[in-house]
Amino acid sequence: MQFDLLIKGGRVIDPASGLDAPRDLAIADGHVAAIEAAIDAEHATQVIDARDCLVTPGLIDLHSHVYWGGTSLGVDADRLAAKSGTTTFIDAGSAGAGNFLGFRRHVIERSRVRILAYVNISFAGIFGFAQTVSVGECSDLRLCEPRETVAAVREHADVVVGVKVRSGKHAGGTSGIAPVDLALEAADQAGLPLMAHIDEPPPGRSEVLPRLRRGDILTHCFRPFPNAPVFASGAVRPDMRLARERGVIFDIGHGMGSFDFEVAKAMLGEGLAPDVISSDVHLYCVDGPAFDIVVCMSKLMALGMPLVEVLRAATQRPAEAIARPELGTLKVGGIGDVAVLRQQAGRFTFVDAVGASLVADQRLVSEGIVIGGTWWPNDAGDQNETERFEPHAHHTHVEVAARHFGHG
Repeated sequence: MQFDLLIKGGRVIDPASGLDAPRDLAIADGHVAAIEAAIDAEHATQVIDARDCLVTPGLIDLHSHVYWGGTSLGVDADRLAAKSGTTTFIDAGSAGAGNFLGFRRHVIERSRVRILAYVNISFAGIFGFAQTVSVGECSDLRLCEPRETVAAVREHADVVVGVKVRSGKHAGGTSGIAPVDLALEAADQAGLPLMAHIDEPPPGRSEVLPRLRRGDILTHCFRPFPNAPVFASGAVRPDMRLARERGVIFDIGHGMGSFDFEVAKAMLGEGLAPDVISSDVHLYCVDGPAFDIVVCMSKLMALGMPLVEVLRAATQRPAEAIARPELGTLKVGGIGDVAVLRQQAGRFTFVDAVGASLVADQRLVSEGIVIGGTWWPNDAGDQNETERFEPHAHHTHVEVAARHFGHG
């Protein structure tokens, strides 16, 4: 058989199937055609040398913001894909019912990389997010209309994976727990999971957590005080344990302000590793502290989470969370989405969302990805960007966007 692409000589790790061994992997017609100990290079049109690399399912970033140009916080998924090893970006509520069609037509359908999405309970989506402007989309309950949300979910069912709500002082102002209850009604009516963001109270974590159902996602699960999942002593709060036992999915959602090394150490020390590692990448954290999903995965490895479990949390687990079993795994006949990663040794300094540093002796980097059977190399190279992180607290949105996308 003739293959379109052969990834040769790598360590294939597929947590979903339990495979972890040296293997060659061949792609034909956009699908995995063979996974064998040795495949003759003469049978392939293109050969990728994966010696000393990890060959994994394409990474799935469960929490990202990629409605670029349509919202102030969106970044371009195609620009990040090969650099981050990501073949599926899941947008976490950038758009609501009022602007989801624009997101679909102008971004999702034009993207090379796969984009799926949660629909925001707010009709307008996340519309007022910048360093100089902060207007929470749930601060006016007139925008939180569950009938519109359900209609958008049904209209765009092929790309929608759930409902998103951002609750807290920043996202909801004085709305309290009401946006969560409205979003839960919409999710229930649509038969889909809810992803719940918690920032600073009100509402408190203790109000939100008991409402979440099995399969719902608590994002920012390792966020700092206030609304942290641990006491000042480091002990895990009982409501977090109850939520885990009930089947609530814990997602990192690193972002600009939602990941704390000390909280993560405490949670990991108590056996509460995250189910999912995601970046919450957006315009105000793409240049740090989150950067992308492989940087976030590297941070969890530095905190002691085993490599295979880190990979599971960025492949198998997010695929399960969105009920897309065809993603996040490598199997003959399956979708030809692959990440080629490398464990780079050295001395690397990572920064969390509160400014604390962590020094590690290794990190993950992406050599490139395969999407639908096509090789997409990481042309960005090794920029060691985590070492050059500088906050841009006093820049206007126009300045930050121009720095990232270029001047108009």
